[in-house]
Amino acid sequence: MPIPSSEIIVIGAGVNGLACAARLAGQGHRVTLVEAASAPGGAMALAHLTPGIDPRVAKDMDLARHGLTFHPELAATLLSQNSPHLTVRGGEASGGDLDPTEVAAFRNLHKRLSRFAAALAPFRAMTPPRLAAKGNEWGKLARLGLGLRAMGKADFREFLRMILINAHDAATDELTDDRLRGLIAFDATLGGWLGPRSPNSLILYLNRLAMGGALVPKGGMAAVAGAMAQAAQAKGVTLRLNARVARLLVEADQASGVELDSGEKLHADLVVSAIGPKATFRDLVGPRHLDTGFYTAAGHIRARGATARLALSLTAPPDFRGADPAGRLIIAPSSEAVERAWNPVKYAGVPDRPVMEITLPHAHDGGPPRLTALVQFAPHDPADKAAAKARMLENTLTVLEDHAPGLSATIGETEFLMPWEIEARYGLAGGNWHNGDLAVEQMLFLRPMAGAARYDTPLPRLWLAGSGSHPGGWVTGAAGWNAAGGILEALR
Repeated sequence: MPIPSSEIIVIGAGVNGLACAARLAGQGHRVTLVEAASAPGGAMALAHLTPGIDPRVAKDMDLARHGLTFHPELAATLLSQNSPHLTVRGGEASGGDLDPTEVAAFRNLHKRLSRFAAALAPFRAMTPPRLAAKGNEWGKLARLGLGLRAMGKADFREFLRMILINAHDAATDELTDDRLRGLIAFDATLGGWLGPRSPNSLILYLNRLAMGGALVPKGGMAAVAGAMAQAAQAKGVTLRLNARVARLLVEADQASGVELDSGEKLHADLVVSAIGPKATFRDLVGPRHLDTGFYTAAGHIRARGATARLALSLTAPPDFRGADPAGRLIIAPSSEAVERAWNPVKYAGVPDRPVMEITLPHAHDGGPPRLTALVQFAPHDPADKAAAKARMLENTLTVLEDHAPGLSATIGETEFLMPWEIEARYGLAGGNWHNGDLAVEQMLFLRPMAGAARYDTPLPRLWLAGSGSHPGGWVTGAAGWNAAGGILEALR
């Protein structure tokens, strides 16, 4: 059925805002995408890898035609100070001192967890079900349920057991090599506010497996933003940069547009916020137009970042004891080491030995040597921010020097962003990648909160499309694409 054309404003030209705007414009709607920064991309600039753009987004936006290509999928190199490094590609682990029985154990565990991840993957592509029975897409939910049961009785029972346990137990039950245990623990907790022993941490590892591998875009994350912006504009999206939204316009108890900080007012039939839900409800809408309970609950959405980002300009390429410089380099010696890095952060402290994911961006193209690292774990709101940042940077550089002797002498410019600085620069609540903790109690029909989990909100004509909504963050565009689908269905 044809959909009448509507004037739609989308706030935020990150990966989800771009995906949402492009899908809406592709269905004939007049879409204006407003972005506070001078270039599209938003928090994409924080990432150095992507699990891959959601296939639905990549196909609909024809991103390959707009120049987006990727280097071959990266293997993970598990760095060690004293023993040989391990290399992991998919479910295959290799290294000079790795016992064949451990290779087989890791392969079997990865294969089993990948089956569970594949069974969960369709949930990422759907609108979360309603808490109430009325209005649910029972046919789709039934098919997803049947997909889980199709694993077979033994696998289904094992699936139910494992999604309720933590990543540390899952790794130590099956594996004996500390380096492989450390990889699972690190990947389960990267970007989250939890350690590998935290309840339900394994489900976040399954979420990682469901998304895909580790890809580096040719040209970096700026190339992703550029290709998506070109594709959106080719579909008719009007992109306005340096246009920060100061507040939402509300007329007759409905969203009617936005007012920019310049004072300019833009009117529309619908407003879609691809920024965080806390900022949307608390800053742009305000208490006047929301139920008191809902407004209060929005302020209580948990959003705690625990990841710092390091970027170094170097005078010479670092040598991590012969590790492939074009790979994904992991410093996480064991699951216990990941947990020890997490423990002080729970109390606003700084770990002595942070764990991290490292890439050398120009190892692929021969550019000037650089190093980027996502460092776990960092306190998001310590009492003395300057002291915490200084100590965190010192400890991070010490760990790097231990694994790449001589690196410190080659460091030129240093940029080190703690979670509160990430929040200030990119607008991510608490510095959290997902604009809200990605945890069991804030997933599916509870993400970001009851009453706003299906992308629509209690304020008519206001929708959500950012990483604070299902299925969360990472550079995929899934949340924005799903939100656009909900909007199109509502307009029908």
